[in-house]
Amino acid sequence: MKILMFGRGVIATVYGWALQQAGHDVEFYVRPGRAATYGDAVDLDLIDTRRRVWGRRIVERWPVRYREALEPDHDFDLIVLSVPHHRLAEATAFLSPRVGQATVLVFGNIWTEPTAAIGALPVDQIAWGFPQAGGGFGADGVLRGMLLPSVVFGTLGRPPTGRERAVRQAFREAGLRLRERPDFRGWLWVHFASDAGLLSQGLRAGSLSKLVGATGDLREGLLAVRELLPLLEARGVDLRRHRGGVLLFRAPTWLTAPALAWLTAHVALARVSLAAHSDPEAEEPREVCRDTLAEARRLGISVPRLEAAEPLFAREGTSRA
Repeated sequence: MKILMFGRGVIATVYGWALQQAGHDVEFYVRPGRAATYGDAVDLDLIDTRRRVWGRRIVERWPVRYREALEPDHDFDLIVLSVPHHRLAEATAFLSPRVGQATVLVFGNIWTEPTAAIGALPVDQIAWGFPQAGGGFGADGVLRGMLLPSVVFGTLGRPPTGRERAVRQAFREAGLRLRERPDFRGWLWVHFASDAGLLSQGLRAGSLSKLVGATGDLREGLLAVRELLPLLEARGVDLRRHRGGVLLFRAPTWLTAPALAWLTAHVALARVSLAAHSDPEAEEPREVCRDTLAEARRLGISVPRLEAAEPLFAREGTSRA
């Protein structure tokens, strides 16, 4: 399969590497001028858990190919679109006249209605998924991260189409197990709210990396997510269909917070996922928290812990409640 990774972020790079290792033809679309800045290879330092429970460390310099233009008559079979949720509208506007015959895998956080989030992209060419990888680029340019053995896919109330099955097969060929979520819209929103609660406490601490081993901050993060569960219900999410996803946040924090602190301090997979997010000026955590709080206020849901963190993510000139 000929695959275009949209951008060269962490998720695009990790999965682009895994898909190319499986024999797929992978390129990256980047903005004009970025290819020269990035160079012709990516330095990787990954924990790959596809075949070993505790993972296999991959340290290599991976040669990559970039393109800075995309014509409508391209021959890509799949475009993997993994961008921060607040950049999705810009990305879909760019891709809509250039999608050609490709399937577009929307592969990341969404907080609006999924069908509205894709803008003018043709719905019958969309596949829905969510990555199970993480990490970050260090100041030295090295991508340090981890790749979990599964990846999440879902649909919006119907069986997968032929296009969606082909995308799933490509990821299966890359050695990844597939986890299907029938209520994918609800699953996306549960995940987004979970991110918002934990990120709000990461902002208070200085960055998400500061939560590694921090029992008190993790406890506050868990409670912040718990306060967001009524918001999900107000948006129409049936939390009974997502019991596994919310169990951690409903369980007693005297039990869960110390356990998470120990895991993040002593288990490489848990630690890498947080430790790589060390930039105190990162834009995405603020956007996630800002949009979640705006929705809570629109629906009249009290979220005191998220509100307490607002001075850290409010736009200049935004009033605070």
